[in-house]
Amino acid sequence: MQVSHESIYQSIYVYPRGGLRRELQACLRSGRAVRRRRGRRELRGRIIGAVPIGQRPPEVEGRLIPGHHEGDLVMGSLASNSAVGTIVERTTGYLTLLPLPGGHDVAAVADAIIEQMSALPPWFAKTLTWDRGHELAQHQRVTAATGIQVYFADPYSPWQRGSNENINGLLREYLPKGTDLSQHTPAQLHAIQDELNDRPRKRLGYYTPRETFAKLLADDLNRVATTP
Repeated sequence: MQVSHESIYQSIYVYPRGGLRRELQACLRSGRAVRRRRGRRELRGRIIGAVPIGQRPPEVEGRLIPGHHEGDLVMGSLASNSAVGTIVERTTGYLTLLPLPGGHDVAAVADAIIEQMSALPPWFAKTLTWDRGHELAQHQRVTAATGIQVYFADPYSPWQRGSNENINGLLREYLPKGTDLSQHTPAQLHAIQDELNDRPRKRLGYYTPRETFAKLLADDLNRVATTP
């Protein structure tokens, strides 16, 4: 017998009285006591020149070719207006965190992406699929600076960035909801990034994202060395 995830969600959130008890809520990474409504209307501003996910190369879906990333922001408390950027490579699961100590306006997010992604080999930085959030309105500047083509997921379709959504859930153990994320220094964020990149993954044959990325780097060096 099999039980769908939808049945599990309904059984949990219906009892008791349409919400979770406080002790159960404390066990959730998301900290969300009430389930989000599905099929919400898109209320965020339009992003000029946004390329929809439907135009993304078919090779991205298979996870066999490295260099395709998914990204989003993990938000802090409303009072702090803080956030941390998260980018995950689909083949290896390699995580890159973007410190945003000065806020998450469009210029700051673009600058952080350009700085971090420019350090990657070109074959490991081909595309970036982002949430529909307006914080990446300067996506064309990112593409011009890095060569990475940016695509945008459909509104309220987190499953289209499944790798990123999964890692964001794990990150809530380190970056809890309702806290001031600007208090985390770049060094602290790098330590969190390292810890998650050193966590073995079943889909990688229990290798870590860092080990898988290192193997790809070694293979590329060998290929260059043996090319006439």
